Order: sequence, then C-alpha cells, then structure tokens
Amino acid sequence: MNVVEIKVLSTHAVMEVLSGLGSPFKRTSGYGLSVAYEPAKVIKRQIDDGTAFDVAIVTRPVIDDLAMQGAILSDSRVDIGCSGLGMAVRKGAPKPSIGTTEGFKHAVLAAASIVRSKDGTSGLYFEALLERLGIAHEVRGKIKLGGSGRIAELVANGEAEIAVQQIPELLPVAGVDFVGPLPIELQLYTTFSAGIGSACKELEAAKTFVNSLTEPSAVPVFQANGFEPVDR
Repeated sequence: MNVVEIKVLSTHAVMEVLSGLGSPFKRTSGYGLSVAYEPAKVIKRQIDDGTAFDVAIVTRPVIDDLAMQGAILSDSRVDIGCSGLGMAVRKGAPKPSIGTTEGFKHAVLAAASIVRSKDGTSGLYFEALLERLGIAHEVRGKIKLGGSGRIAELVANGEAEIAVQQIPELLPVAGVDFVGPLPIELQLYTTFSAGIGSACKELEAAKTFVNSLTEPSAVPVFQANGFEPVDR
C-alpha cells in the first residue's frame, strides 16, 4: 500500500514545531510528510521557479503574495503562530542587558562580531534597525551573514559573539544561551502562516495536515518553541 506523502516547503522557524507534531500526525492520519526548510523569501523564489509542493509554511506577507499570484489557494491560508526577535550569546558568556533601546544599542556596539541571517526576515529587519538607531556605520564591519537556518550555530562554534534572529530559531541551538527578546519598541513580530498549493494533487491530505497545525493540542508545542498564539 502506497502512503500519500505531503510535500511541505517550510521556513526554519517552525522546524522544532514540525519535529514535535510530525510523528503524531503521521501516526494518526496515515499520511507521510516530506519537509524542506528554507527562509521564506527563498521558498517564494522556489515556488516562482516552479518547485512542486503541497503546503507552504512561510511569513504572512509571503503567503499572501503567493495567493495573489495564484500559487496558493486563497481560502486555505491560516495563521499558525507569531514570534519576535531575540538575541543569543555563546553558552556561559555574560548576557548583556537588552531590555531597553539603550541597552540593546550598547550590546550591539560592544560586541566584537554579530551574525544575522542573509535572506531571512530577521536579518533584513536587523539591517534596517541599525540604520534607524543611527549605528549602522559603526556596526557594519562587525556583521557576519549566516546561511540558511539557525545562525546562532556560528555563535556556538566561536565564529561570532552574538546572534539576532527569530526566537524559535535561537532556542534550539546547543552551545548558546538565549539572552532575551528585543525591547518592545524595537521588536518585529512576524506571523507565520500555512497554505495549500493550487497545484496540490493530494488536497484532502494537505487540508488534514494544515488543520493539525491549528488544533488545541498543537498550541503547547508552538509555545514551547518560542511562538505566541495568533487570533483567528
């Protein structure tokens, strides 16, 4: 008997969530899951280039763009979680105080090196934030660009002193300590959404999977991995 496999293109932010929910879903539904992780903007480019998929899990603006161009079924879109940005340092290193704008600025200026994502929402926002705070020129030479995925791994292996990224992407990294969220006045909250591809050939399977992400039993898994609930 062939198992129907759902092909998912997902942002790294929900990697731990899907790891926690994936096995129970496969066991109870009988469907298989194949998940490929990339930043949301990279997934958008892949879909634009014709990559086949059943479900996309990306940021809300990207899912809306995909729906507008007809790549996502508009009525399948659902918000699954929201997260802010945070900072991490190498495990055991002193944690700077970043609860205020001045504290955050001081931490960034004092750091010998800072890693941010190259293509992710957090990295692009961080670059703009440096301009907004008037410290871009002083900091630019200390910036390292992380590849796809969990950039705090560069902090863990000593290639950078601090990392700034989505909180769910910092928390799972071994070898770093989570400092805390950015102060509210500097914070960027990102809503993550799921949607079914308009060319999906296994529509019922895809609907079952997307629905599983919004069930009450999924909420503790999202919260344990740095997400906040969203209003639906």
